[in-house]
Amino acid sequence: MLPSKEEMALTIDEADWSCLRAHLNRGGLILVDDSLDLADTALKVAADDIAIIQHLMEVGMIGKPSEAKIRTWEENLNKKFSMLIVSPYVLFQEKTLTFH
Repeated sequence: MLPSKEEMALTIDEADWSCLRAHLNRGGLILVDDSLDLADTALKVAADDIAIIQHLMEVGMIGKPSEAKIRTWEENLNKKFSMLIVSPYVLFQEKTLTFH
């Protein structure tokens, strides 16, 4: 059974680039556009919603990070990201949530 969007949202964590880049090397890192809800997008990946995922990839809303972005992040290994694991992928966004 798939988790709910609320359950997914509770698993969102913060990570810096130095932690995320290991997943880049194995091809499991997926950048999610900041305009998308990270938990909702993760739920679509977990549900294997191919039509929606393919559409988001085609319009550039999710996918592998560009070389230019990677170079920028390599200059600041402590940059923080919001991230969520949907095995075998790690979905992440440049915006970070504020934890209270």
